[in-house]
Parts: sequence; C-alpha cells; structure tokens
Amino acid sequence: MRLRNIPRADRILSEHQKVIKNEAEKKGKWSMVFENEHPVYVEIGMGKGQFLTTLAEKNPDKNYIGIERYSSVLLRAVERLDAIEEKQGVKLENIRFICMDAADVPDVFEEEEVAGIYLNFSDPWPKKRHARRRLTSREFLKRYEKILDEDGVVEFKTDNQELFQFSLEQAKETGWNLKAISWDLHHDKEMCRGNVMTEYEEKFSSQGNPICKMTAAPSVKDKGISA
Repeated sequence: MRLRNIPRADRILSEHQKVIKNEAEKKGKWSMVFENEHPVYVEIGMGKGQFLTTLAEKNPDKNYIGIERYSSVLLRAVERLDAIEEKQGVKLENIRFICMDAADVPDVFEEEEVAGIYLNFSDPWPKKRHARRRLTSREFLKRYEKILDEDGVVEFKTDNQELFQFSLEQAKETGWNLKAISWDLHHDKEMCRGNVMTEYEEKFSSQGNPICKMTAAPSVKDKGISA
C-alpha cells in the first residue's frame, strides 16, 4: 500500500512534546522520561494509535511507548492523542511516541527495561525473501528478548493466518514459550477478556475475518501482559 506523504508531519512531530527525539539517548533512562518507576510497554507498528491511547487511558499506572516508522502515520496517532486530551481537558502523561525503525529497539531500550511488547496487524511481508523483515521473525524475537524484563512477553494479533502460522513456528524455533494461542480470538472467551481492538481489528472482524492471537515469552520469561 502506497503511503500518502503529509508535508507538515515532520514539522509537527519535531515540535510535539510527546514525540521523543534522539531516542537512543533515552536508553536505560525511560523512568526519567516518564518521571516515575511504572512499567514500560511498547507497541511496535502502532499505526493511528487507537490501541495504545486506549491502554494509556485505562491504565494510568503503566507507561506506553508507540513506535511507528512512517511520520505521516505517526502524525495521525499524535492528532488522536491531542483530540483526546482536548476533549478530556487533561494530559495523558503515560504515553510517548517514537518515529523509528523497529530493528533498532535494542539501541533505544536497555536490557530488561520493557515489561511487554505489542505487535498488532504487522506487515506480513508475503515474499519469502522478505521473511526476516516480519516483526515475529527469529531475528526480531532475539531483539525483543534483549529488552524484555524477566516477566516480559510479546502479544501478537493478526488476521493473516499464514503469518500467524509462521510466527508460531518462529517462536518455537527460537526457544520461546507459547503462553496462549487462539485462531479465533473474538470467539475465545478466555483470551478475549479485556481485549482492546485496533482500527484494523475492527475492520477485519466486521468483515467476518477471524483474528489470531498469541502470547509468547522467552523460555525464562513466564508471565503475560495484564491490560
């Protein structure tokens, strides 16, 4: 899908207080950024921000960082946050954004600095030669393992069953523990409890597409994310 460039995006993001600049300088210092010791959760490929802003509203005792590669997409998340704060008349201090490539997460977060990672409807990169670019590939799982704390997990949702099968296989091959699996999340009462939907999730589920979800942790990490 061709992304529409928004000329004003870079300027607005560079001036916005919730968008982190020079993010590598914050490595190991995210508690100072948020000015508290609350756990940090990261969504990689956050899109327009519905999922993350909803979590930030629901859980003031947790910190959230949204990562998006494209400035024109991240702009929409920033605009959503601004609209929420204006409507409520209060600032959400537990959310920040970064415009960066997901491959660089070990350069931005210290070992065991992240409590959980969300991957929602990631690009499937359908061509076999691009498999390493998939956010649930072995290469990316190894990156996540470096930054997750001892109880940290990855939660992954998709409507793409081929990508889901690939993700399950990659997790097993990398020695990760598959904590929970559903091939039809919205009909799984246990796993769907407390589920927060993304924009894509609403769209695809309304079309009758089953939503797949897995919760996985490196072999020494054994607890799930509590939303």
